[in-house]
Amino acid sequence: MRSEELGETLLPKRLALPIFASDPLSSVAYATQEILLVLTLGGLAYLHFTPYIAGAVVALMTVVVLSYRQVVHAYPSGGGSYEVASSNLGPSAGLVVAASLLVDYVMTVAVSVASGVDNIISAVPALVDYRVLMALIFVAVLTAMNLRGVRESGQLFAAPTYLFIGGVLIMVGTGLFRYLVGDAPVAETAAYGITPQPGDTNLAGLALVMLVLRAFSSGCTALTGVEAISNGVPAFRKPKSQNAATTMAAMGIIAITMFVGVTTLAIVAKVHITDEACRLTGLPGDCHSYTQRTVIAQLAASVFGGENSFGFYFLQAATALVLILAANTAFNGFPLLASILAQHRYLPRQLHNRGDRLAFSNGILALAIVAGLLLWGFKANVTSLIHLYILGVFTSFTLSQTGMVRHWNRELRTETDPAVRRRHRVARVINATGAVITCLVLIIVLATKFTEGAWLAVLAAIVLFGMMRGIRRHYDAVAAELAVTDPRSEMAPPTRVLAIVLVSTIHKPTLRALAYARAFRPDHLEALTVAVDRGAALELQRQWEAYGIGVPLKVLDSPYREITGSVVEYVRSMRRDSPRDVVAVFIPEYVVGHWWETLLHNQSALWLKSRLLFTPGVMVISVPWQLSSSARADHPAARAPGSVRRGEPTAERNGEVTTHR
Repeated sequence: MRSEELGETLLPKRLALPIFASDPLSSVAYATQEILLVLTLGGLAYLHFTPYIAGAVVALMTVVVLSYRQVVHAYPSGGGSYEVASSNLGPSAGLVVAASLLVDYVMTVAVSVASGVDNIISAVPALVDYRVLMALIFVAVLTAMNLRGVRESGQLFAAPTYLFIGGVLIMVGTGLFRYLVGDAPVAETAAYGITPQPGDTNLAGLALVMLVLRAFSSGCTALTGVEAISNGVPAFRKPKSQNAATTMAAMGIIAITMFVGVTTLAIVAKVHITDEACRLTGLPGDCHSYTQRTVIAQLAASVFGGENSFGFYFLQAATALVLILAANTAFNGFPLLASILAQHRYLPRQLHNRGDRLAFSNGILALAIVAGLLLWGFKANVTSLIHLYILGVFTSFTLSQTGMVRHWNRELRTETDPAVRRRHRVARVINATGAVITCLVLIIVLATKFTEGAWLAVLAAIVLFGMMRGIRRHYDAVAAELAVTDPRSEMAPPTRVLAIVLVSTIHKPTLRALAYARAFRPDHLEALTVAVDRGAALELQRQWEAYGIGVPLKVLDSPYREITGSVVEYVRSMRRDSPRDVVAVFIPEYVVGHWWETLLHNQSALWLKSRLLFTPGVMVISVPWQLSSSARADHPAARAPGSVRRGEPTAERNGEVTTHR
């Protein structure tokens, strides 16, 4: 796609919702489960805290959604939390947010895919041994789909997201209706007891508070990905801010409705789930061979009439699919944020480039590789991965909302319209409330999850922060080094141009390089060869004279059969007498069409170029000779992705030259 076609990829709200909000919408599939898993550490006695914890999560989500609606209006350029923190709290705060979000986007892919695989295994337990393989395959498929472009991936992902929303709402509605008419659904685990984990029996005081706080912090996974819409405002159709804010509100209402419904239904159906199946009491068989179904699977089976019902398989398929596709939120957020950071010189500039389909291809591939390694390292286990999750989200929430308070303070100092000032004050109250609450949640998350694995996410964010600062320092240093200070002296031509053509034997590539060097009209031109084999060197001299080439041939003696060092030393010696001279080294090279031919040719030229490019005052010029096999590279069927964008050849072009420096 041409760059001018970028406008055609802008999203309507119906596609933006599944693209940017699939993560928080799908989180309802495991947020309730994470609350129950923590509370059942103490057995069944503490499950009565579930509705209160769920209520706290709902209140928090409401505040966060309202707060981010302010962000999309105030900062429509798409930087989201990073831009808010950078603009109002300084570059360091912005980098903290960026590092936290990048880590969290990676975790979103890992957790979403692993959770989706869990739901597949709940429906088909025989696949349990293929957990990691399935997770890696799904990441590869998501990567390929996102490389096709944002709009294309949105069209593919829209149907599963809406099917999941519809399936969950139907399940919740049916289950609650049955409860109201006296036929409450009963989960398959309702009759099982739970043995408390050693040390978690009869909790009271601080220990009980810590258990409840741990459950609350795990339930806060429902908020992951909420900020993605604020990062993707530029991807919306006009009016961008209004459409983004509307989509944010729709996401919040749907996510809260589903989360409350699933949690209520789990309480009604008496779902019992633990981190280890052997803590369940009353199992009919061996606990080691028992595979626990997810909460959403147990609810679907109890509401729709068993594990063989259509409703059960429909909801499991929709849940597994939407959980895997929820990673798409990260596949859109990570590359976009990485592109902005690259534009600000905090990440390699390649991450700012768009690919063939106008997607940020390099960012997509980087995310896929890191998330794949994480899934492989943690064996796609949701319980292990979840402890690394949500820390980055609440770091960005806290700093961005604090930044928004400063933003409104600055606006109020200059605004005189009473109505506008009133709106600004309301917005400031919303953001201040959000900052305080999310800061408290961040402290809770750190206190309850740090030793369980969250320290790894903190360490990754710190390393990423330091790396981005280092990259920025490097780019700034290079920019200062390359800045023009005295144009007249820096454009002064060299005193002389001394040309050298490297020769190994007399053939067509050598003669072309000599002809091209002559066309430069240098002040001095000579051919240079290294006498690795004395007999071959004497034969080359004899042929040189016989052909009457008319260019002096310099033969360097190399008793240790070393070519690169001899050539580099000779080239350096030519500049010692006159540092204002420039030495132009012409190197004949073969252009080949097969990858294996590269191993057979050009190795000496490659080493020579790599050494000569580090020599001041030396220009290295490659003179290509296309072998017949190179013609296959011009065939359209052989084009690699990006060939059109890179302007790769479509016809034979013998005689063209590539200048490396």
